[in-house]
Amino acid sequence: MLYQVTEIEFDFDDSLYPMTEQEKSEVYADYIGTTWEADDGDDLVEEITSASGWCIKSIDYRHQLV
Repeated sequence: MLYQVTEIEFDFDDSLYPMTEQEKSEVYADYIGTTWEADDGDDLVEEITSASGWCIKSIDYRHQLV
């Protein structure tokens, strides 16, 4: 299934150095609006976590029809 990320919140608390708001905004911009192929919502979280290197606190998405 295809999923489009509409909102996402990463867990930046585990960062080795404090991130600026600009750096956080850039990470969010890389993922909001993107489309991912995944088996289900849990798989989507795993895919994005693996790609970004950040754990996800919350995510909203919509299914994309092909």
